[in-house]
Amino acid sequence: MASTGAPARSSWSGKWAFILAAAASAVGLGNMWRFPYLAAKYGGGTFLITYLVLVFTFGVSMLLLEIALGRKTGQSTIGAFKQFGKKYAFIGVLASIVPFIITPYYCIIGGWVAKYTVGYLVDGPEALAADGFFTGFITGGAESFLWMFLFMAVVYVVVSLGVKGGIEKANLFMMPALIVMAVAIAAYTLTMPGALDGALYYLVPDFSKFSPELVIGALGQMFYSLSLAMGIMVTYGSYLDKKSSLTSSVVRIGGFDVGVSFLAGLMIVPAAFVAMGSGEAVAANSGPSLMFVILPQVFGDMGTAATVVGFLFFLLVLFAALTSAISLTETCVSIVQDGAGWSRKKSLFAVVAVVTVAGAFVNLGYNGLSFIEPLGAGTSLLDFFDFLSNSVIMPIVALLTCVFVGWIIKPKAIVDEVELSGPFRASGFWTVMIKYVAPVLVVVIMVAFVAQTFGIVTF
Repeated sequence: MASTGAPARSSWSGKWAFILAAAASAVGLGNMWRFPYLAAKYGGGTFLITYLVLVFTFGVSMLLLEIALGRKTGQSTIGAFKQFGKKYAFIGVLASIVPFIITPYYCIIGGWVAKYTVGYLVDGPEALAADGFFTGFITGGAESFLWMFLFMAVVYVVVSLGVKGGIEKANLFMMPALIVMAVAIAAYTLTMPGALDGALYYLVPDFSKFSPELVIGALGQMFYSLSLAMGIMVTYGSYLDKKSSLTSSVVRIGGFDVGVSFLAGLMIVPAAFVAMGSGEAVAANSGPSLMFVILPQVFGDMGTAATVVGFLFFLLVLFAALTSAISLTETCVSIVQDGAGWSRKKSLFAVVAVVTVAGAFVNLGYNGLSFIEPLGAGTSLLDFFDFLSNSVIMPIVALLTCVFVGWIIKPKAIVDEVELSGPFRASGFWTVMIKYVAPVLVVVIMVAFVAQTFGIVTF
């Protein structure tokens, strides 16, 4: 435990600073490349409606739990659970492992985005759209490391400036800029010939595509997108004052996440639809392929606008990547600071060392260590750590957290914390969600994605 002589804990300057920071954490690469692909795959509007319902039931319930737990204890994950008894500290330990796994490989992908952002101004859209450009870049060695380290450096500088001086100010600039750019690019995309057909495909529900697979896909996307079960929301909640309304805050965070996801789909699905001619073709290209191969080809066909649109799009994605990487790194720093009782500066140095070395190791999986294929042929070290954190540890942490609050310390402990800052009219619904519904949904996510990874089922 931290010594009593430890520096005063960081805090947000106000409720909106917290909401913006939490929303910035939720808005990340998953919104930009995974959400549009899933929407294209699962009937457009049908997926949107399902996602909306899940975010404002299961999603905000889990957000409220984690933020209230952090505020109640004034600690990051390990300390938060430990306050109710040392035997529960293992839940916090498991949750604390997640950001340390995710941050290194997230910074690698952030480096890719940074390379493409600058590439539109330096190399030009034709070079980035060329066959083999992306593969050549990530397997080429030195250059991919350089961009990863540059991305990390920006993140480390922001975190080093503190919660108010760094994170708040960065989010105050990047989040509004991200939303403005998303609206502008979506509007421009819709002027392209054939884009309106793509927009209709994206927006109009196709209820024939509603299925258990759709629900599982929406569940998984919501779970990862809202930064659940990775210690972030507990940490950010621990910086929050007792006067700020938790119920209105979590609804607004959920709203930000849904809004940016919707805009990402409105940018990407119609644009990719123009290039590939059908929603099925868009749905067949997910993840890095959609972001770094298909979209540069789409932008390359825009003529004189290609450079500007491509640059602005990847700048938007870069801001999304930075805001999430900053929250992940801040969570790691808080975990070390609380757990070791170190100063913030010493804790940051430790995190910088671990994340940088781990990032270099994972990045070697695309070149020097490419012979290691931990999940089968064609997989990388990044794929393995992504699977370990997102599909295994995070669902386990979420399940343990629901059981801990729902059945051990009892929901009233959290309800009382929420009610310190205002009435909690949905406390009955929330209690049912945490005790009964959320655990079942988390198990479904875990089983489904593990089965999918090992080819037992396909979605």
